[in-house]
Amino acid sequence: MTATVSPIVVEVIRNGFNSAAEEMSVSLFRGAHTPVIYEAKDCAVGLYDARARLLGQAPGLPIFLGNIQACIEHVTAKIGLDGYADGDVFILNDAYIQGSHLTDITVLAPIFVDGALVAFAATRADGGHLGGKDLGVSTGTRHIYEEGLRIPPVRLVKAGVPDEEIFDILALNSFFHAARRGDLEAQVAACYKGAERLRALYRKFGRAVVEAATADIFRQSEELDRRAVAAIPDGTYTATGLIDDDGVSGTPVRVRVAVRVTGDEIAVDLTGSSAATPGPVNSGQVQAISACRVAFKELINPEAPVTGGNFRNLTVVVPEGSVFDAREPAPVQWYYTPLGLLIDLVQRALAPVLPERVAAAHFGDSMIVSFVGTARDAGGAEDAEDFVLIDAEAGGWGAFHDGDGQDGMINVINGDFKNLPIEFVENKFPLTIEAYGLRQDSEGAGRFRGGLGVHKTFRVEQDGTALSLWLDRSLTPAWGLFGGHDATGPVAVVAPGTPDERRLNKITDLRLAAGQRVQVLTGGGGGYGDPGERDPAHVARDVADEYISPHRARDVYGRTAPPRPATNDPR
Repeated sequence: MTATVSPIVVEVIRNGFNSAAEEMSVSLFRGAHTPVIYEAKDCAVGLYDARARLLGQAPGLPIFLGNIQACIEHVTAKIGLDGYADGDVFILNDAYIQGSHLTDITVLAPIFVDGALVAFAATRADGGHLGGKDLGVSTGTRHIYEEGLRIPPVRLVKAGVPDEEIFDILALNSFFHAARRGDLEAQVAACYKGAERLRALYRKFGRAVVEAATADIFRQSEELDRRAVAAIPDGTYTATGLIDDDGVSGTPVRVRVAVRVTGDEIAVDLTGSSAATPGPVNSGQVQAISACRVAFKELINPEAPVTGGNFRNLTVVVPEGSVFDAREPAPVQWYYTPLGLLIDLVQRALAPVLPERVAAAHFGDSMIVSFVGTARDAGGAEDAEDFVLIDAEAGGWGAFHDGDGQDGMINVINGDFKNLPIEFVENKFPLTIEAYGLRQDSEGAGRFRGGLGVHKTFRVEQDGTALSLWLDRSLTPAWGLFGGHDATGPVAVVAPGTPDERRLNKITDLRLAAGQRVQVLTGGGGGYGDPGERDPAHVARDVADEYISPHRARDVYGRTAPPRPATNDPR
């Protein structure tokens, strides 16, 4: 018999799910040993019902949250619902199951109430290194076996008892043995925390009430999605763009989307995108679907939280053998590069029919800068600790119909991901950050301008430090809409202002001498509307704030900015 639940109880349970996920997230951050998790927040957590439908989540990487469901479904298909035991914890990282690169590890645990399997708690986190040919990041892998250790779904904890042999195998395959184990233990603890909090909800309300409230939550989400899609005119809308290259062949990679709207149903068809590439920009199908869900949620009912009732009217067509259909042994280290472009292209395709809802393109990629080396003490003797810094840089987001794009934001696929604070970097690594700020004139001009990219200058303090870079979206920089201009694309400058200056977007293991500098310049966001229509006061303000230069104000916006008044502001 189905319980009848009041709207108030439904809302209490809805928030209870998300609060439980928030506690999971805090537990993971506090327990993790690796900076990319506890500082940068390269992770996600969620609670799912017994059919792997999302109950609640905490802020995290949306590109992860959209497909953890597939991992639960895969494990269940392998062992059956009867194969789970209370206290079990499963682990996997296989790129062809979870869709992402091998340093991302998915950990999931079944949740039992009164002997019945009712839900799952799951986390995914990037521990930074788990085997592979390069200690930091690699731009030139040609098959999955160069990228690290592949883990099929296995029990890491059996009915509450950790499998120490598996823990040892995973720790031994990481350059940082103790940290790798500590991160895994933190993920397990986060799953147990989620299970504890979800059981408390079941004890308080009873299984019948919780499950009736869940069904109501899912129904609401689906109804809102269908209503929003039904308001879009039927039709097929297309857009195409290029990522710079695959890191190996030097050939640009095409991403094509066709968005078909029929009544309250919407489909995103990726047919026409490039075939799988020799280099590591291939994405697993589940990550391509997740990216389409991110794009969907940006435009369709964005204010409401995501639940298992969302996306039921969304179909994603992934062509077999394409860059979005990674199959063994395709490399996948930079799987997210085409996905960031895909998300922007969905907005571009729908711009003609959703002009007040879409935004111009954002800077698009994670803009990864990595330094690897061995720390030395003041006397020159080698310290026992080697170091790996992996830093995602911010950039500009696109303008929209009534506002400028945001300056210096993380890219759209990474959601709650954080770039690393200067104080943290300089305290932990033999690096000095000499300059960091917004990149002047990097915006796409428009009636509303795109957001600015950033500039950051690193000075290497020890000989032999290795630099790796992955910057993309210079061939298809953030585009403008409705007369708005494209933004400036990214570039990194090694040894700027010297005879040895090099301008790069991708490199692996470039050895640098102490004192050498690396300047990273990220792209801005696209503009919206004719720049000649921009409010003169806004142009003057941007000049005064040094967001744009006086000559850009004159040549692009057609405005002569007044002299900047005297001020005590040191800028």
